[in-house]
Amino acid sequence: MLAPGDLADWIVERAGSADRYLFGIAGPPGSGKSTLAAQLGSVLGAPVVPMDGFHRPNAELIERDQLGIKGAPETFDAPAFVDLVRRLGRSREVVHCPAFDREIDEPVPDRIQVAPDDVVVIVEGNYLLLDEPPWDELTDSFDAVAYLDLADEVRIGRLVERHVAFGRDRIDAVGFVEHSDEANARRVVPGRVRADVLVSFVEGAYS
Repeated sequence: MLAPGDLADWIVERAGSADRYLFGIAGPPGSGKSTLAAQLGSVLGAPVVPMDGFHRPNAELIERDQLGIKGAPETFDAPAFVDLVRRLGRSREVVHCPAFDREIDEPVPDRIQVAPDDVVVIVEGNYLLLDEPPWDELTDSFDAVAYLDLADEVRIGRLVERHVAFGRDRIDAVGFVEHSDEANARRVVPGRVRADVLVSFVEGAYS
């Protein structure tokens, strides 16, 4: 099991002289995927593509009666995400990718650009190792996927604080974490055994 600080060297060693090395970071909600991905992106000069850019818009979730479970696999445009990951692995053209704006709680199209000469590309998201269609098609596109471990009590506490910071009442935030985020976490955890590398959380490693 690697500490986060060792992961950049692990990636560089395995990327070698490849034209493109597609590295995924998976883990349950609140485990620190986005922060670790940003740190790696900064160290490696690599673009970071978040799965969260494929959240379905809130208006569509309301129509589907899924707003209350936002973040569950079925609330993402999974086929489009799978297609993008495939293109990232093989494309030698510029690929435009969506991001997710937490301030407005919506995806934003074409916010991220992956250039042909970007050797390492980092993709992060909960469901990269999910053994359910169409998510299970992702593993063939990645060169490697890491699973990020974090103690549940720390992870849940961070989730509650995140929801509060973005406007939820604390009681509502606790309820959402218990009934939505943790339901999603239970679907993510079995994918741990399919990861190429496990990354342990080290207290103080994240900002």
